[in-house]
Amino acid sequence: MTGSKPNRPVNVEYVRSEARGRNVTLVVMRPAGEVDSTLPVCVALHGRGSDARMFVQLGVPDLLTQLAGEGRPPFAMVGVDGGNDYWVARTHHDDPQRMLTEELPGWLAERDLEPAPFAAFGLSMGGYGALNYARTTPHPVVAALSPALFLDWPDAESRDAFAGEEAWASTDPFQHLDALGDTKLGVWCGTDDPFVDAARKLADAASPEVAAFDPGDHDAPYWLRTVPRAVRFLADHAG
Repeated sequence: MTGSKPNRPVNVEYVRSEARGRNVTLVVMRPAGEVDSTLPVCVALHGRGSDARMFVQLGVPDLLTQLAGEGRPPFAMVGVDGGNDYWVARTHHDDPQRMLTEELPGWLAERDLEPAPFAAFGLSMGGYGALNYARTTPHPVVAALSPALFLDWPDAESRDAFAGEEAWASTDPFQHLDALGDTKLGVWCGTDDPFVDAARKLADAASPEVAAFDPGDHDAPYWLRTVPRAVRFLADHAG
């Protein structure tokens, strides 16, 4: 189903992605009271084992409403299913990055949203995907929460998400940091997170606007505490 008009702050639909070769869930989250407005968009890239609804469960719709009520520029958060392979094409028949760059703009325009997202919010595996997305979109903003990044190929190989070392190297954010250009980056990670060393390396190498490392693990309690800070960072750039 495509082309429908949203009539509530959270709208869940199923759309056909030719890039992924399947139907995917599309979740549009807007501030309450903004359902008829053409809003700028932040793409929300979920973690492994989750789907586009992840950000609803983490309270993003209420945060969008709260920030708009504080006078921040309102914006929409749009989640879409990216599978479990780090938002990269493991086969020619399933390419989530192509879905983001070629199909998502049309889906947004059909729903009276700005077709060119101003930002990406990546959580865990989605952080890997958001950094790759930023390589192909002009002047983006990226919020990377608990980004699932790898320090070497054996670490990446253990995740069973890449077709091989060459495929991983072509998408590994650390090997393509220069492609981020003037991306405005925020990084948050728990100090007990298994990916914290990689997150610290990202913060050291990419000079983010925000880099915060607080007590917490790679889990929902840490994310629930930290998502509000990441969404505020995005709101700072939504105008």
